[in-house]
Amino acid sequence: MKKLVVFTVISSAVLFFSASVNAQQKTKKGEEAPKTETQLLLEKAETADSPLVITLDQALQIALSENISVKVADKEIERTEYAKKGTYASLFPQIDISGAYQRTIKKQVMYMDFDMSSLGGGAGSGSEEGAGEGAGDGEGDIQIPEGAGEESGAGAMANGMEVGRWNTWSAGVSAAMPIVNAQLWESIKVSGKSVELAVEKARASRLDMVSQVKSAYFATLLAKEAFDVYKQVYENAVSNYEEAQKKYNAQKCSELELTRAKTTVANAIPNVYSAESNVILSLWQLKAVMGVDLDLNIDVAGALEDYSTEMMRDINEAEGLDLSNNTTMRQLAIQAEQLASSIRVQKFANIPTLSLGFNFSMNAMTNDFNFSQYRWTPYSYVGLSLSIPVFAGGKRYQAIRQAKNQYEQVQLQTTNTERQLKIAIRQSLNTMETSMKTYYSSVEAVKMAQKAYDIAEKSYQVGRSTLIELNDAQLALTQAKLAQSQAVYNFVTAKAQLENTLGQDFIEE
Repeated sequence: MKKLVVFTVISSAVLFFSASVNAQQKTKKGEEAPKTETQLLLEKAETADSPLVITLDQALQIALSENISVKVADKEIERTEYAKKGTYASLFPQIDISGAYQRTIKKQVMYMDFDMSSLGGGAGSGSEEGAGEGAGDGEGDIQIPEGAGEESGAGAMANGMEVGRWNTWSAGVSAAMPIVNAQLWESIKVSGKSVELAVEKARASRLDMVSQVKSAYFATLLAKEAFDVYKQVYENAVSNYEEAQKKYNAQKCSELELTRAKTTVANAIPNVYSAESNVILSLWQLKAVMGVDLDLNIDVAGALEDYSTEMMRDINEAEGLDLSNNTTMRQLAIQAEQLASSIRVQKFANIPTLSLGFNFSMNAMTNDFNFSQYRWTPYSYVGLSLSIPVFAGGKRYQAIRQAKNQYEQVQLQTTNTERQLKIAIRQSLNTMETSMKTYYSSVEAVKMAQKAYDIAEKSYQVGRSTLIELNDAQLALTQAKLAQSQAVYNFVTAKAQLENTLGQDFIEE
């Protein structure tokens, strides 16, 4: 016993030491693991005094590692992988160990129809001493109730005999394994399709996230350009007010004109504040979509004008598009394959199954708790089990019809979804083409509006035009610049939506 205790203590110490060493090695490995580019970028943004300017590709990379929906989709893939492995486990032997204890409260009574007087040394012909000895033995299997020995003949067993012992102990191991089970084999294929569906749904989450990040990024660029436009309007209004103030001091303009110039400055201030607020809100929206802290000090790089140079090329590349990579169509295709396998699963329910079984158990029945004196009786078997389905009231037939109905529903959904997606593609292409034409016309409009404003400004300075004409020229220039930025924004957002519809994954690129 002492040796056993010492061995147990030493084994526990060795296991504890090994676990500590492994934990320390894992910690060292974790400390030595190099940081990713995304982690370094985020740390730099947290410690930088000025805003960290990121490109669209960097914003997408951060979102792919920090976005919550992407992480949830990855967890769903892990869950379906576990479910698939659990289905494969059905092909292996299922081994169980069991143990049971049963205390008898009232023993069973057995009745027998025979003449006990014909048995030598029976309860009726034996001595009272022998009868009492049999009744009082704590280890006896059969106990004859009091008074049974006083009778003879067929009525000697009229009161019956108590059978069994007070304590029943059992322990054993059982194993079962399918040998022929076509329905189970086909179910494993369905589980494999579930993993494929989860992977495709995760890809859909990434595509949606990429589209949202692009839209938020372009919205931020649009807000910044609008802010620049309104800020320039404000600066021009201040410059014109100063010019009007000089003219008024020289008595070359009326007080009304000076008041109008001052009013123009006052009207330009709210637009600047509103545009600045839109920039802040758009940055918050971008950070929320990326999955980072809203207080992270970042800014976006570039301008919408940078994307205008590729409009014509993007339009030409958009010809001859197909839906082979569309995530919705892929998911419907996987679901159709799942339902096709489900139909076969229901059909295979009519095929006989064959399984192998094994059992080994030890049993003991006693009247006391003297474990060292127990007599354990072994019992074991191994065998084959054949199950042949014959009749189930039409349940299996109706299950097949139900699976076929679901398959037909998916086929109809696929046809309708394909039509809707083709409409979405044409709508995106039409928006891109319209935005491109609008952009090129707005470029000319900005040039003419800028020229008109410059002429009006010079004319106002020399006193050949009024402030009203100068304000009209400023308004036309502002509208032209905003229309130019809006055209580029409409084009790039339509392109992002088209890429999402076509399933052009950022990761694959």
